[in-house]
Amino acid sequence: MNKLLISLLVTIGLTGVAHAAGDAAAGKGKTAVCGACHGADGNSAVANFPKLAGQNEAYLIKQLNEIKSGNRAVVEMTGLLNGLNDQDIADIAAYFAKQKGTVGHAAKDLVEQGQKIYRSGIAAKGVAACTACHSPTGAGNEQAGFPAIGGQHAAYTEKQLHSFRTGERANDPQGMMRDTAGKLSDTEIKAVASYIQGLSK
Repeated sequence: MNKLLISLLVTIGLTGVAHAAGDAAAGKGKTAVCGACHGADGNSAVANFPKLAGQNEAYLIKQLNEIKSGNRAVVEMTGLLNGLNDQDIADIAAYFAKQKGTVGHAAKDLVEQGQKIYRSGIAAKGVAACTACHSPTGAGNEQAGFPAIGGQHAAYTEKQLHSFRTGERANDPQGMMRDTAGKLSDTEIKAVASYIQGLSK
């Protein structure tokens, strides 16, 4: 059953990964505005802003295009992408994808619970293991369009899981994250987000 689920998820993810070839060198010169919140190399210093360094290129392109179109509402990004064309977005994504992401630390009192959820899911609630899409190391799955999450700020991950749970964020393929987050308690979300923050890609 797990092999069938993973196969299905990969097939679903592959439907939206075609994109223009990005030029990382050109992208560096287009990220000055991005650096104010996300850091010059994509490692944001403020936990409210996601780390973009080392993120899968296809995933970044999808998110940037959806933020630009309004399909994903991010207040802090309002209008910032309006002047960018497809090539600009591909170049920016290529630049951040090539940067090395930093890793934080998981809270000691949350490691055991967070690790269990990440690696095994919660069978009693029908929650799949995070590793199914995001890999054991948090590197994600580039071909399937699943994001790298290892080392991401716990506060940011926690906020996204809450947003998926409430439906405020709904740009996940086939509602996979909304379904998963909808089954997690606040405590479980906090634990898995903390574990992810200390997870090395």
